[in-house]
Amino acid sequence: MISLNLETDSLLAMEIGSISTRALLFDTVEGRYRFLAAGIAPTTANAPLHDVSEGVRLAMDQLQRITGRKFISADEQLIMPSTPLGEGVDIFASTISAGQPLRILAIGLLDKVSLDSIRHLVGTINAHIVRTISLNDGLRAESQIDAILQTRPDVVIIAGGTNQGASRSVLNMVNALGMALHLMPEEIKPEVLYVGNESIAENVSSFLEPLTHFWMAPNIRPTLETELLGPAEIKLTEIFRKIQTRKVLGVQELDTWSGGKLLPTSSAFGRVIRFLSKVYDVKKGVLGLDVGASATTVATAHAGQLRVNVVPQLGMGVGLPSLLDHHKLEEITRWLPLEVPDEQVVNYLHNKPLYPASLPATQEDLAIEQAVARTIMRTAFAESQPGFPQDMPLVGSHYLLDPILISGSVIAQAPSLAQSLLMILDGIEPVGISRIILDKNNITPALGAAASLNSVLAVQVLDSNSYVNMGTVVAPIGKARHGSSVIRVKVQYDTGQENAVDVKFGTIKLIPLPPGRIAQLHLQPLQRFDIGMGGRGKSGRLRVVGGTFGVIIDARGRPLTLPKSPERRRELLNSWYRALKV
Repeated sequence: MISLNLETDSLLAMEIGSISTRALLFDTVEGRYRFLAAGIAPTTANAPLHDVSEGVRLAMDQLQRITGRKFISADEQLIMPSTPLGEGVDIFASTISAGQPLRILAIGLLDKVSLDSIRHLVGTINAHIVRTISLNDGLRAESQIDAILQTRPDVVIIAGGTNQGASRSVLNMVNALGMALHLMPEEIKPEVLYVGNESIAENVSSFLEPLTHFWMAPNIRPTLETELLGPAEIKLTEIFRKIQTRKVLGVQELDTWSGGKLLPTSSAFGRVIRFLSKVYDVKKGVLGLDVGASATTVATAHAGQLRVNVVPQLGMGVGLPSLLDHHKLEEITRWLPLEVPDEQVVNYLHNKPLYPASLPATQEDLAIEQAVARTIMRTAFAESQPGFPQDMPLVGSHYLLDPILISGSVIAQAPSLAQSLLMILDGIEPVGISRIILDKNNITPALGAAASLNSVLAVQVLDSNSYVNMGTVVAPIGKARHGSSVIRVKVQYDTGQENAVDVKFGTIKLIPLPPGRIAQLHLQPLQRFDIGMGGRGKSGRLRVVGGTFGVIIDARGRPLTLPKSPERRRELLNSWYRALKV
């Protein structure tokens, strides 16, 4: 049992997002840690200020007005540790996702081996690969040098060769990079991270270290069958922090306050998902999905093995116009529950980035925003699946996930929780049995950043009512005639009362189970449907704890199919929403 006497610190967590800066206060209430309040202000990393400090101060001022607690001293310094008068805080943590994604140049031997591993590594932070160089290109050394000089990356990542494997080809590419570095002005030289064949690491280091800021981590591909990203992720996080403190005014002060532990928001979010994978059912994976303004983060973990994928420019803000570069307009409009002209949808996609903090003013705008959110979730989830942990369990081609934690203002701040839940179900299409957890206050990255400073705080807040337990979703997989029964559910409540219901294909059915109440479910799939309990038609029992929506039987099939007729499609979407209204 963990003793609170060892850790009773108050925590101030700062989140620097691309649109908003949030100051979050955590402290003990009746002997347990709780999230108390948040101060929110516009992020000032971009024009005209180009300094995050002003947004940080405004968020702190708002938090001070809400709580009556003073955080900044007369000399503009954070009061830390807290004083006997209740001023200040004991520990400080900070995350950042503001700013342009880092520009990465990836150098590897083979596109489907070392470069793929670099892509997985780069996906853990807000960055994008602007150029790759590999043996597959067939470029001569002088062409490689020209490519490096033209790219002007923030970071160069070099991988290739298993340990004790290929060395000459790797050294040839390192030599080309060295020649390019010789020609670069000092002020634009990139950080270089080497994560290749360890048998030549000393040679690479002795050659590149005099030329630029050089980093090394263990080989991310020690064998052809093995990918080892963890140590390299730590180094890349350090590089991210160094570049951000250099590029963005005010970040250095935040890093100092946090004891040099400022984290990318995606890394902090992933920490929480990894923790959940250690305490929940090891037979399933854990999913975390955060829809931000400038990027969407997908974190998956199984038995402590974590994969994080940040999809830059796929968010509810600046990247919206580019959605139409990768998706047909009907892929968005098919999720509209009311009639909206295509021109209005296109205008929304182009105007929203100009006012990313704006809220929908009409029912049409709200419908468009939630349709876009579904498209973004589906895209990010699909793009991330190739990088999921290899041993995550499947039913057919669908991953078994439990719990599923969702964050992001577009979902968390929807006018009704029924809208939030339907966006989640449509955007992810969970299968089998999954608990849905909503980060209503967007505090998950803060807890991830705080975990290394105060583990008790992170655990207790995760277990508090700061998160919304939406309920348990049962989603059978199979094909059937619309309207035919596909699953029979018997419920035995803790009061002794029993209930039984057959659920028809194409529908959503709620079984009431108030938050905190316990029930036993007996699930009997019909027509050889699969609910992840051992195969087609296999039934089973499970204990469930109630949530906002109790037990949700999602019998709409996987993948979801929508009618081609706009009128029938809108009628179906509205019927699904009505089924969730409680």
